[in-house]
Order: sequence, then C-alpha cells, then structure tokens
Amino acid sequence: MTGFLLRRAALLGLTSTLLWLGACSSPAKVETANATAERIYREAKEDAESGSFERAIKLLERVEGLAAGTLLAQQAQLDLAYYQWRSGEREAALTAVDRFIKLNPSSPAFDYALYLRAVINFNDNLGLLGTLAGQDLSERDQRASRDAYQSFKRLVEQFPGSIYAPDARLRMDYIANTLAQYEVHVARYYLRRGAYVAAANRAQQMVSEFAQSPSTEEALAIMVDSYQRLGLTDLRDGAERVLKLNFPNSRYLVGSAATASSQQPWWQRLKFW
Repeated sequence: MTGFLLRRAALLGLTSTLLWLGACSSPAKVETANATAERIYREAKEDAESGSFERAIKLLERVEGLAAGTLLAQQAQLDLAYYQWRSGEREAALTAVDRFIKLNPSSPAFDYALYLRAVINFNDNLGLLGTLAGQDLSERDQRASRDAYQSFKRLVEQFPGSIYAPDARLRMDYIANTLAQYEVHVARYYLRRGAYVAAANRAQQMVSEFAQSPSTEEALAIMVDSYQRLGLTDLRDGAERVLKLNFPNSRYLVGSAATASSQQPWWQRLKFW
C-alpha cells in the first residue's frame, strides 16, 4: 500500500527536478530559517522514510508556506495528508486532502488526491463486518465506507484512464457488497424485534442502492416477511414476484430445492435468528 500510494514522488516529474537542482552539497539536516523550500521538502521526505512522521509533517507545513502557488507546494500538501494518515491523524489527513481538492481542481495530481481521500476512509472502515458481532447494529456508523465509495466513484468517472482507476473499481465493488450486507444485517435486526416497517424500509433501501449485490436475495425475503406480518398483501406479493424472477431457486421460496420438503408458508419458515 505504501509503495502504491507514494508512486507519484512528484507532479509530472517537476518536483523531482526542483529537488535535484537544489541537491548539491546540502547538509543532512536543515535547521536554518533561511533554508529553501526544496531543501526542507527533501529533509521531510528523509524523515518520513525513517519513520519520523511528526517531524516530516512539521517540515511539510513550512514547505506549503514557502512554496505557495507552486507544484512543490501541491506535492507537500498531498504528502502532508498521507503522513498524517500514516501517523494515525485521520481527521487531520482528511482535512488536508479536502483542502487540496478544493483549492487545486486543475492539479495534475487531482486523481491521486481523490484516491488518497477514498483510501483513508476505506481503511478506517475496513473491518466493518468483522465488528458487527455483539454490537447494536442500528448504531453502527457506515459513513466512512460511503465516503470512500463516493470518492472512488468520482475518481473513476472523472479520470477513467487514471493509474488509480482499476484499483478504485475493485474497492468500489468490495464496498458496495459490504454496505449491502450491512443493510441486510440492520434489516434483520429490526425484523427480530418486530419493527416490521423499519425492516421493510431498510431492506428496500438496500435493494434500491445495491441491486447487484449477493445480499439482494435475503433483502427481498425480509421485505416479503415484513409485509406479510404487516398485512400488506399487495406489497408482499410484489416483493415475492421480484424474488421469484431474480432468484427462482431461492431457499426462501416454496417449492425451491432447499425448501420443497416443507409445507409451511415460506415466510413462516424464515429463521433469521
């Protein structure tokens, strides 16, 4: 991940050129107030490579001020966001990358900025399903996953040829399936507690947003069960038709291979808990 995110060491190669021009006979550390932005940036990169992210962050903040309006300042802003994230300062990292996106819409590194923003959120919520056990599902915050999805989506729509687009598309698929599973978990949570309207609404939301997800089958089943318990036969029949059309061999359907031996109405045989 680190190697991938730092693949762009410079914007269009210009930052590297700037650093090379100022590289001759420079000391290992730059402590003077009169040091150039290029020398300070080089020192920040050395500190980061040695794991001294806190010092690198402080130096990059100086570079931003000294090189304002240049490609070097843009690179410093992105590096600052990345190192803040690496050091556990997620909110500060998001603030930094959001500022870059707002102020540099024509930057040659704009696609990377979108990608970095998405990855910060993606990793923050990577363990979503792994933390569901024993937790009140209605209280789980999925904002990070949704924010990551929207950033990845913006990236692939605006920059389909970006080197980051293929990875973004893969992560979007993962996030979509994860969010769909989450919505089904919450719908099942409401169904267990007799909150049938909430269960049906949550399942409907999942089907509307993530129709291609493997979780759609169970979401439709929850909708049918909820509508049946509410006495909404028209809605129940409509949801059941969609279930039959898209999942003719569903284990939730009467007469399917998984349930053919039982004579109970299928919605009475659902065992979500």
